[in-house]
Parts: sequence; C-alpha cells; structure tokens
Amino acid sequence: MTDDIDVTPSFEIHRGDFYRYEALLRPDEQEQISRLRDFLEREVRPVADDYWERAEFPRQLIPKVAALGLVGSGYGEFRSPPLSRLFDGFVSLEMSRVDPSFSTFWGVHSGLAFASIYHCGSPEQRDRWLPGMVDMTTIGAFGLTEPEHGSDVAGGLETTARKVDGGWELTGKKRWIGNATFADLVVVWAKDAESGEVIGFVVERETEGFVPTKIEGKIALRSVQNADITLTDVFVPDDHRLENARTFADTANVLRITRGGVAWGAVGLAMGAYERALAYTLEREQFGKPLASFQLVQDHLATMLSNVTLSLGMVVRLAQMQDAGIEEDEHAAMAKASAATLMRETVARAREVMGGNGIVLEHGVARFFADAEAVYSYEGTREVNQLIVGRAVTGIGAFV
Repeated sequence: MTDDIDVTPSFEIHRGDFYRYEALLRPDEQEQISRLRDFLEREVRPVADDYWERAEFPRQLIPKVAALGLVGSGYGEFRSPPLSRLFDGFVSLEMSRVDPSFSTFWGVHSGLAFASIYHCGSPEQRDRWLPGMVDMTTIGAFGLTEPEHGSDVAGGLETTARKVDGGWELTGKKRWIGNATFADLVVVWAKDAESGEVIGFVVERETEGFVPTKIEGKIALRSVQNADITLTDVFVPDDHRLENARTFADTANVLRITRGGVAWGAVGLAMGAYERALAYTLEREQFGKPLASFQLVQDHLATMLSNVTLSLGMVVRLAQMQDAGIEEDEHAAMAKASAATLMRETVARAREVMGGNGIVLEHGVARFFADAEAVYSYEGTREVNQLIVGRAVTGIGAFV
C-alpha cells in the first residue's frame, strides 16, 4: 500500500467506490468533492425527478453551483494551484451519480464551450468571455452536430462561414445542442466556404438570424435543453472568430479533452443506478426476506459493482495520463466506449432487480435507465470510438 493513499475508515467513501479510488485525490480536492456532494444531495436530488418529468431545467440552481467555484478549476489562470484532471473527473462522476441531466449541462458549459474558447481563442477572447463563464453569469453551449451529420461531421459539415466585410456570415443548421435554449453564447463550428476547413465562432444569443428551438419528445436527459439551431445569414464580427480554431484537428482536440469527462459521467450514472438498486433490494421484501438475500439478486449486484469498479479504474488512469500529458485520442475513445457499454448493462440489471418498480421515477432507477441511452451515444458512439482505437492499434483507418 502506498503512503499517499488514505484508506482509513474515517475517510468518507460512498458505496459505489468499492476500491476507494476517491482517496487518490489531494485532501483539498476531497474537501471540494464533499462540498459538491452535499450540494447535489441537498439541492439537486430532491428536484431531479420533477424537472426530468417536466422536461425543464432547474435554472435557479445555477448561481448555487457557481458558488462552489468549480468552473475553470483545472486552469492556473482561474485557480492557484489548479485542481487535477482526476478532480474534474470526480466532479462529473458525482453529478451523474445524482442527475445525468445536470451533469450534461455542466459538461457542455464547463467542458465543451469553455474548453473551445480556452484552447482555441486568443488571449483577448479568453479575457472577454471566460471570466463570465467561470462565475456562470455567462452560460455556454457547443454547436457541432447537424441534422444530417453526427459521426461524420469531420468531413460532412454543411454549415458554412463566408467571409464578408468586417466579419463572417454563417448559414446552416445545428441539432442536439445542449443548453442552447438559454445559453448566452454558443461556440459554432462551420466550414470555411473558401478553404473548406472547419473553423469556430462565438455566436451570442441575441444575434440576428440565430434561432434555437427546443427539441421535444425526448426519452432521455429530459432536463437538458437540447435545441435545433437555424443560422440564417448570421453576421459574426471578426473578433468573434476563434483565432486558433483553424482546422477540424482543433475541434477534435476539444473533443478529446471532453470525451474523458463523458466517460466519467457514464461511470457516475452506472454508480447512481447501482446504489439505488442496492438500497432498494435491502429494503424490499419478497417471500418474507429482503431481495438482497437471494443469490440471483446478489449476482446482479456484484456484477453491477464490478462494472462500476472496472470503469472507474479505467477513467482514473485516463485522468492520470491527462495530468501527465501523455493521453492520446485512442485512450479517451476506449474509456468512453467501454464505460458507456458497461453502464448500459449496469442500468439494465439495476432496473431488473427492482422488477416493475424499476420503471417508476419514485424508486430512483428509471431516470438512470432512460438517460443511459443518450450517454451511450453522444460524444462519439461506441462504434466510432472503437474505430478510433482500431486505427491506433492497426495503423489502418476503417471509418468508411
């Protein structure tokens, strides 16, 4: 046992972290996670089912989560010393463990949108937009996916950017854009009509010709305010073009950074479903005994916990590689594909041990069971992520 891992009984570990990976965090990071956990249990869990069922987002909670000071915590400009990638991962895990919709909102704002401006923006652009995003008075969204292009956006992007006097004119459509119905700014990726390269822009909410429309009828992540966006001759000034977003490689860099966070979210979602199922089987009696006392139920519980533990070990190592600067696309892709696949099995087993009650919101698993379907597909489907890994190990691209 290494000296830097605290596994004493006094260290608070929730039941889903069977191997006590959370003990790898620094003491100050552990304290921050404890504060976040208290916030989620006190403010988010009590309202999550209601907002999910109504397909609305609890926007009144934004100032409260902002007060935790977590946005930008991994960057030295906003926190000294910066917190680790491992800490960022546990933030995603804890949010997904309580409400995957809230975690998705967080990931879009503090991950995709924030990282796009931080890594692709000029110093002036970072100074203009990031402070408001850090204190969450400015909410961000990320516009890449289109109605006809998801997995193939690298070569199939149809939204165009045409250079005009003093700026650019954007025309096209985007789909599945989280936070877009209320975001103050959206990072929009478009194809340069002249060069054919994918470049990025910051489009502010009140810009003429920018129209977001909420997507209705979802069966997963219902609290997330996904939108279709129509861009009709939208004028964007030159200083709103992200200076360092020159090709799709820059877009892909943002996706690589954030894909690991989605993998952590998948682990948290599976952990939340497992913990609710465990609690239920300990309380629910059939044939005069708790469900948890039956061999077949214990087999399900052990398998669920094993899935969570296997996935958590993978994403912990991924975070360590990110902190060391040795993570590659294929590492993030493997983590997302594997964690999401094991998550899908885990939530199915959680629903199964709860019988008919597993499909009712009040018993705690139905929302996880439904939300898993969205997490399984977004930020790269299993198949696309598998092909990224396959290309890395064979040297042969097999995408088309």
